[in-house]
Amino acid sequence: MPRTILEESRLHPAIRDFVANHHADVVHNVQAAAASNLILVVGMAGNPFVRRARKLLDAAGLAYHYLEFGSYLSQWRVRNSLKMWTGWPTFPMVFAKGVLIGGCDDLKRLLDSGEFKRFLGEA
Repeated sequence: MPRTILEESRLHPAIRDFVANHHADVVHNVQAAAASNLILVVGMAGNPFVRRARKLLDAAGLAYHYLEFGSYLSQWRVRNSLKMWTGWPTFPMVFAKGVLIGGCDDLKRLLDSGEFKRFLGEA
C-alpha cells in the first residue's frame, strides 16, 4: 500500500537536503528503538491518549519502552517529522516487533481481541 508523497523531482534542488535530513536524527532514534524493543510507545506530555495506551499495556502486564517528544506547545516540529515519516497523524504511535500498529484505540482493539498478544507470539 504505497502512500502518496511528493516526488523528489517536484522538490526544488535547493531544499532537497533539508527535506531529506529534517530531524533525521530523531527518526533514526525512533527506528532504532522500534527495532530493539518488543513494544515501543512514542508520545508527548499531556496527551490523554498516550497516557491511556501506557495504562492499557501496564494493565495487560506488557513491558514497553517509552519515548516522549515535548508537549502540546513544545517540540511540535520534531513530532511532525515522525508523522511525516510514518504517515500516522496522531500520538501515541505504538510499535510492536518494529511494526506500527497505530494509536491508543488501535492498541485497545488489538488487546481486546487477543490479536496483540498473538502478534507478539505470547498467546
